[in-house]
Amino acid sequence: MSLKTILILIPLLPLAAAAIAGLLRKQVGRAGSHWVTILGVAVSFFLSAYVLYLQVYAGLETQNISVYTWMVADGIKFEVGFLIDHLTSLMMVVVTFVSFMVHIYTIGYMAEDPGYQRFFSYIALFTFSMLMLVMSNNFLQLFFGWEAVGLVSYLLIGFWFDRESAVYAGLKAFLVNRVGDFGFLLGIAGVLYCFGSLDYAEVFAAAPGIEGQSVSIIPGLEWQWITVICICLFIGAMGKSAQAPLHVWLPDSMEGPTPISALIHAATMVTAGIFMVSRMSPLFELSDAALSFVMLIGAVTAFFMGLVGIVQNDIKRVIAYSTLSQLGYMTVALGVSAYSAAIFHLGTHAFFKALLFLGAGSVIIALHHQQDMRYMGGLRKQMPITWITAWLGTLALIGFPFFAGFYSKDIIIEAVHASTRWGAGVAYWAVLLGVIVTSFYSFRLLYLTFHGKPRYTVDVGAGHHPPDGVLQHEPKESPLVVTVPLILLAIPSIVIGYLTIDPVLFGGWLSDSITILPQNDVVAAVGEHFHGPAALALHAVQTVPFWLMIAGFVLATFIYMVRPAMADTLQQKFPKLHALLENKFYIDELYQKLFISRTINIGNGLWKKADAGLIDGWLVNGSARLVGNLAARIRTWQSGYLFHYAFAMIIGLIGILAIWITLK
Repeated sequence: MSLKTILILIPLLPLAAAAIAGLLRKQVGRAGSHWVTILGVAVSFFLSAYVLYLQVYAGLETQNISVYTWMVADGIKFEVGFLIDHLTSLMMVVVTFVSFMVHIYTIGYMAEDPGYQRFFSYIALFTFSMLMLVMSNNFLQLFFGWEAVGLVSYLLIGFWFDRESAVYAGLKAFLVNRVGDFGFLLGIAGVLYCFGSLDYAEVFAAAPGIEGQSVSIIPGLEWQWITVICICLFIGAMGKSAQAPLHVWLPDSMEGPTPISALIHAATMVTAGIFMVSRMSPLFELSDAALSFVMLIGAVTAFFMGLVGIVQNDIKRVIAYSTLSQLGYMTVALGVSAYSAAIFHLGTHAFFKALLFLGAGSVIIALHHQQDMRYMGGLRKQMPITWITAWLGTLALIGFPFFAGFYSKDIIIEAVHASTRWGAGVAYWAVLLGVIVTSFYSFRLLYLTFHGKPRYTVDVGAGHHPPDGVLQHEPKESPLVVTVPLILLAIPSIVIGYLTIDPVLFGGWLSDSITILPQNDVVAAVGEHFHGPAALALHAVQTVPFWLMIAGFVLATFIYMVRPAMADTLQQKFPKLHALLENKFYIDELYQKLFISRTINIGNGLWKKADAGLIDGWLVNGSARLVGNLAARIRTWQSGYLFHYAFAMIIGLIGILAIWITLK
């Protein structure tokens, strides 16, 4: 089998599986739906791993393959093609592996859902869309994958469409992403205008040629073309990767089933923006202004979204805000030109965040779809596997030495500290303080869920819809189809950082994919003090981030284990601060007032005045009334008497003769 065939099969197998599961539901049945999609994604994963193997061990060079020419217009080619380098291979393996685990997990989580087959079709289609995005070799295909991911995410977030909240969340995600995608489309249009091509290789090769060229967007204010293009492209990333202020869709997207939370928010959709900026490094490196903008947006997201996670009671929303914060870390890394560090954190984060989301889903199953942590507690005895894997995922998330998250997060903090880019000082304090915030909300989740006394009661006769805190059955560990993916995700959450930090960050493994100017290479500066993963982990006890992480642990332990009443006391003592965090800094309310309500008012005005008043009232109904009135008046002339008609003819002739004589 040729390499080209393998590359075509990797995205097409999930697509074919999605089509079979979705269109042939009656023919294949429920079991057939999950078997065909799992098989399709599994083969796609093994083929992706094989491609990675060829690059790592067989010396496979970068492949830029054109598969199909869709159209040629004015000398511009619109193609379907694949760019396979180390960055693409890494993303392919991460996406397909996490998707594979999610597919297996879904068998247990969605077992009783009437939309079982439809769900498998959607997640396989989502995998196809993400693969088309990361494998693209041109901006057109990138945009196709970008929009396809957004479309399928809308279907998945609003999967339970009988819930009003799910419909609203899906619509919110769709509309917010359209705002970002408009900027993304403008960036692609700028690329086409400046370079006359949509092919990555041609654009990147020609990029230095437009450095210094400017455009006047506002009269009297000159902008460099490269800065405009990069900022527009990053606005697209702000939508997909949920960066402030376009982050508001992601927490609400928890209305979708838990497997989607793991798939969308761990390894796929939200990381698309991080991948895109890394891929566009030859462009971003030419604009310090764009990179500073990227860095500061990431810093705001990393710190402030973590603060919101402190007060959330929904277990999935806590992890969602954690995702926002970690995406902020990745974005900050992009802003200081530490692209490899951002991709490294993307990879490690995919494993432990998917683990945490699926662990939360296991808890939700056990508690009969209860998501409020105030009605949990003491589950470590009933759910030992979920408890242990949740602890492992948490240790990776907070950056405990030797765990995956430690290596990626520590390098980002050090890279920001080493940067001299404008705004780097603010970003450094944001990512540094974010460590204690991450540690606090992570242990808060663990304690409220698995430790302490149970805050629920078991009542067999409670009925089909018991109130919050009442269960019909004692919670128990989830089945193997749920726990096995947890175990398989826990393994890389522990070891993947230790095993890959040297080649990915300091071994030049991504040098074929990422362009960094020598003066911006902060990762190389950090690497001068790197003496191996073990030495880095042992040295961590002497660093500020480690003790900030310990401080968050101690604080959470004291408040939620030693003095559990203190949480309510602090809430009562600082009601305004708690309200500010609980209401997410009132950003949703601000958008409601500034944009949504005004848009609705404009829509209502156009409907009532223009549509109902002018079009229906005057043009349609008015013309009908005019014709009716004229007809009613003319109808009276039809008397049925012959002499009336003769008289009218005579009068008409007299009138015509009078006009003719006058004109003559």
